[in-house]
Amino acid sequence: MVKVKICGITSLEDALACFFAGAHALGFIFYKKSPRYISPARVRNISRILPKNIVRVGVFVNERTPTVKRIAKTCGLDILQFHGQETPEYCRKFQGYKVIKAFRVKDKVDLREICKYKTYGYLFDSFSKSKPGGTGSKFNWKILAQAGRIKPIVFLSGGLNSSNVTEAIKLLKPAWVDASTGLELKPGKKDHNKVFRFIKKTKNER
Repeated sequence: MVKVKICGITSLEDALACFFAGAHALGFIFYKKSPRYISPARVRNISRILPKNIVRVGVFVNERTPTVKRIAKTCGLDILQFHGQETPEYCRKFQGYKVIKAFRVKDKVDLREICKYKTYGYLFDSFSKSKPGGTGSKFNWKILAQAGRIKPIVFLSGGLNSSNVTEAIKLLKPAWVDASTGLELKPGKKDHNKVFRFIKKTKNER
C-alpha cells in the first residue's frame, strides 16, 4: 500500500485538510531559507490539535544536532528528514527517532554511497544547484528504476501531482509518495482540491 506524505505544511488549516483528505504523514520544514519554513512554536501548536495517528515529519538542512533534538522534542516529531549534506555518522545520532535521508537525483544514483546510510528510509528528489528541495520539478524516474531494488523504505518526491503520480507508482513502486510544490496555490499554501485529487489518485493505485 502506497502511503502519502504532504510536505511544506505551514498552517493548521492545511494540516487538517491534508489529514481529512487521507494523508498518512505531514512534513514541516525547519530550514529558514525555505519559503515553506515554519517555526517550531507554530508546529508545536498545530501538532497538539492534530490526531495522534498522523505521522509528523521534521525536515532539516545541515542543522546542528542539539537544535534538531530540541525541535523534535518540542514539536512531538515522529520522523526526522535530512535534506542536506548530512553524513551517515550524523544520521546515527538521533536514537528514538526514525530518520529519512534525502538524495537529489541528477543523472545517476550511487547505490554504494546511499547504502552507507543505515536509516529508516531514503527519499529521492530532483537535483537543483540553488535549492535543497521544493523545486517542483520531477527527475528522470528511469534512473532510479534502473538502479534496482533499493532498501529500506523509499520515499519518492520531486514534482509529483495528480497527473503523474499514477505513472510514478507503476514504474517505481515506492513505499511512499511525497508532494509539496505541485499541490500549492503559492509557496507555503496548499490547494486543497489538488491535495484531494492527488491522494485519491494514489489510493486508486493501492
